[in-house]
Amino acid sequence: MKKVAVILSGCGVYDGSEIHEAVLTLLSIKLAGADYRCFAPDIEQYHVVNHINGRVEENQTRNVLTESARITRGDIEDITLLDPTEFDALLIPGGFGAAKNLCDFAISGTDTKVNPDVLKVAKAFADVKKAAGYACIAPAMMPLVYGKGVRMTIGTDQDTAAAIRMMGADHVSCEVDDVVLDNDNRVVSTPAYMLATSIDEAYKGIQKWVLTVLALA
Repeated sequence: MKKVAVILSGCGVYDGSEIHEAVLTLLSIKLAGADYRCFAPDIEQYHVVNHINGRVEENQTRNVLTESARITRGDIEDITLLDPTEFDALLIPGGFGAAKNLCDFAISGTDTKVNPDVLKVAKAFADVKKAAGYACIAPAMMPLVYGKGVRMTIGTDQDTAAAIRMMGADHVSCEVDDVVLDNDNRVVSTPAYMLATSIDEAYKGIQKWVLTVLALA
């Protein structure tokens, strides 16, 4: 049975993992006959957002690992415990937490930095060409993990794509139900809720994304 490491970034589209993307990723892994373990960095979120009105809650703080545990029913580990040698593949769903907590693309744009523990794990998979997948806005990390020329997508948003190209990636426009494969680096990306307007739309691309990564593993 193939084993997949999944990195989450909190709980909620505006300040953590996109919950539908995270759950559909875990479901797709299981339906494909593989297994997963979930991880997240034990750090404070960049900020906390009220998901009803979109406002930042100025006086609240939340922990990325603790919040991610809400999605996994408590079955999650600190990312520092992730040993890449124990896994066949890595998957990182999106949500703004991927661009605020795992890296700071949402704040710093082309000057993005990746959380050191996240970068260490991601590069460990990349350096030995183990299969990996990044969804939604998470592919913004890929130029810093794989270097210039990595082939990837965040969908069709031209401004975001332009920023990622400035970081050195080869951005490919992609529809919601499709994926972009960089065969040389063995990494797959998909737009998910960068384009999806419903959970069933998101599922089509996420399922294909998971299956493509598992086929590489």
